[in-house]
Amino acid sequence: MIERTLFSSEHEMWRESVRRFIEKEIVPFHDQWEEDGIVPRDVWLKAGEAGMLCCTVPEEYGGLGADYLYDVVVFEELWRSGSSGPGFLIHADLVATYIRSFGTEEQKQHWLPKMVTGEAIGSLGMTEPHAGSDLKAIRTTAVRDGDDYVINGQKVFISNGQMCDVLVLATKTDSSAGAHGVTLFLVDTSLPGFRRGQNLKKLGMKAQDTSELFFDDLRVPASAMLGEEGGGFKLMMTKLAQERLAQAIRSATVTETVLEWTVDYTSQRNAFGQTIADFQNTQFVLADLKARSVAARVFTDKCIELFLENKLDPVDAAIAKMITSELHCEAADKCLQLFGGWGYMWEYPIARAYADARIVKIAGGSIEVMKMIIAREMFKGKIGRNR
Repeated sequence: MIERTLFSSEHEMWRESVRRFIEKEIVPFHDQWEEDGIVPRDVWLKAGEAGMLCCTVPEEYGGLGADYLYDVVVFEELWRSGSSGPGFLIHADLVATYIRSFGTEEQKQHWLPKMVTGEAIGSLGMTEPHAGSDLKAIRTTAVRDGDDYVINGQKVFISNGQMCDVLVLATKTDSSAGAHGVTLFLVDTSLPGFRRGQNLKKLGMKAQDTSELFFDDLRVPASAMLGEEGGGFKLMMTKLAQERLAQAIRSATVTETVLEWTVDYTSQRNAFGQTIADFQNTQFVLADLKARSVAARVFTDKCIELFLENKLDPVDAAIAKMITSELHCEAADKCLQLFGGWGYMWEYPIARAYADARIVKIAGGSIEVMKMIIAREMFKGKIGRNR
C-alpha cells in the first residue's frame, strides 16, 4: 500500500503520546458520556495540559506553535478510537483559527491562552433553524447602540453549545445587504442575554453536546467584533476550505478504521463451516472499499499538503469532502452488514460508527452544496448567461 509521507518522526512521536492519552482519559469513559450527552469539562482541562488543544496557536499565546499536522494527528487519533464526543476539532480548527487569523491583539491575548488550556471552550454559532448551508440567510441581528451592539436571535445544531465560553457568532448588522450585511462577533457566553437551549438528542455523536442557543438583547462591546462590520461572510468563506478538509480527514480515517474492524471480525466469525472472510462476497465488498479508501486517503493527504503550503483550492476541498463523506457512509453501512446482528448492537463500535457517519454528508456544507461548487467551476462562464 502507498506509504503516507506527510508526517515526520516528531509527528509520529506526538501520535503515540496522543494515542496514549485517548486510551487512558477518553476511551474508558466514552460510553458514559454518550449516556450523559456531554463530555465533562475536566477532560478538556486534561487535554489542554497534554498540549492537545490548539496545537498551532503560537507560543506567545500559550500554544505549541506547531504546524497543522499536529492538529491532524489529534483529530485522526480521536476518530480512529471511535471517540466522537470531544469537540476538540471545532474548538481548535475553527474557533481558535478564526481568532488567530482575524482577531485583534487584545482578543487573542484574552481568549487564546484560555483555549489552549481548556479553561475556555470555543464554539461556532452560524447555523439557524432556517439557514444552514445558505449563511447569507441568517436572521440573528446585531444593532449598534452607542459603543455596544445589541444581539437578538437564535442558533441551532451548535456543537459544544452546552459547554462553550466563547462563541464566534454570525449576525446581520444590515439585513438588507445580503452577504455584505454579515458581521462576526466574539461572544462571551457569561454575558446577560445569552441563553442555552436544550442539549439536542441526535442520531449519532451522542457524547458531543449540540445545542440551541438564544440571544435576548445580548449587549456586547464594539471591541468584540471579529474583523470589520459587514465583512463576516468574506471571513467565513476564507475558512470553508479548512473546515471541509477537516471533514475529509475525519471521513478518510473512519473509513480505514471500520475496514480494519471488519477484516478482523470476519476473519474470526464462522458461518456454514468457514469464516465470513472466506466468502467471496466478503472479500469483494472489502476489496472494493479498500481500493477506494486508498484513493481517498491519497487525495486527502494531497489536500493537507496543499493546505500547509497555503495552496488549497476551495473546489479541491469540496471534492475531498464530497468523495470521502460518501465513501465514509457507504463503508460504515457495508461493514455493519458483515457484522450481521451484532453490528446492530450499540456495544459494538461499528454500530456507533454507523450512527456517527450520517452527519458527514451534511456537516461542513451538504453534499449537494459541494456538487454545486464543483459544477460552478466546471461550467464557469458557460451556464446562467441567459438569466
